[in-house]
Amino acid sequence: MDKISIIIPCYNEEDSIPLFYKEMTKVMKKMFNVKFEILFINDGSFDNSLKEIKKLAKEHDEVKYISFSRNFGKEAAMIAGLDYASGDYVAIMDVDLQDPPEKLEEMYKIIKNNSDIDCVGLKTNSHDDYGFIRKFFTNCFYKIIGKMSKTEMVPGARDFRLMTRQMVDAIISLREYNRYSKGLFSFVGFNTEWLTYKIPERKAGKTTWNFFKLCAYAFDGILAFTTTPLTIAAFIGVIFCLVSLIAIIVIIIKTLLFGDPVDGWPSLVCIMFFLSGIQLFCTGIIGAYLSKTYTEVKKRPIYIVKEKNIEKV
Repeated sequence: MDKISIIIPCYNEEDSIPLFYKEMTKVMKKMFNVKFEILFINDGSFDNSLKEIKKLAKEHDEVKYISFSRNFGKEAAMIAGLDYASGDYVAIMDVDLQDPPEKLEEMYKIIKNNSDIDCVGLKTNSHDDYGFIRKFFTNCFYKIIGKMSKTEMVPGARDFRLMTRQMVDAIISLREYNRYSKGLFSFVGFNTEWLTYKIPERKAGKTTWNFFKLCAYAFDGILAFTTTPLTIAAFIGVIFCLVSLIAIIVIIIKTLLFGDPVDGWPSLVCIMFFLSGIQLFCTGIIGAYLSKTYTEVKKRPIYIVKEKNIEKV
């Protein structure tokens, strides 16, 4: 009998947890020929999420949990779940039911019946719940990183996917501190089949992913999978050096032919401010990569477990 481990990161999701398990119960009854391990990762919640998880764990043997000492973020929660999951196949799902549990049956059939498929993932082509600005920047992000990175980034890809043990072990081997899992899933390779679906509305609770957090997450993704911004910064520097050289030649010729008038100092000040901004922009790009390097070399743990009812296999 195959075993499927379901990893569910949770941060202040006390209302969603019982609803999620209720829907998972329906799936487990339909997939009676599969053994399930439901692994909740409490990512430093300050509501009653852990109490709800412990209540389920007390009543149901398949429910396991890991609770962090503080909030380490969803990326840390996902790698912790992968570290502890013992299934032949492993899935990552959001607890808010925007990743429909009923899709698991179809995903399992695909990956089970196709030996050349290592992962079945879900993606969406529609973002009806996004506002115009968020939709615009989302499209821009995938276009930019698609041009910059050698690692394929699938537009609209969700974290919800079912993976083979071989693929999971490959992801676990990547122990970088600054994680961007959508990129890591692609980086390790393996064959992925994508299912397109429309994201349903949240059943309970509120998302903690606001616009600025998503922008920061996208920026982390760019830094993690391409060094093109550094090349762009260097290219901008070369361009402005050439422009300044041409400007110096023009000024010398103009002075020799027409004298040296003092008019034009406001435009000169504007040019100075513009060039200073470009310099700070390029320095900022270098600083961003340097800061990521700094956090990596410190070798701090990706997460710290406070309590759990499961051991690593």
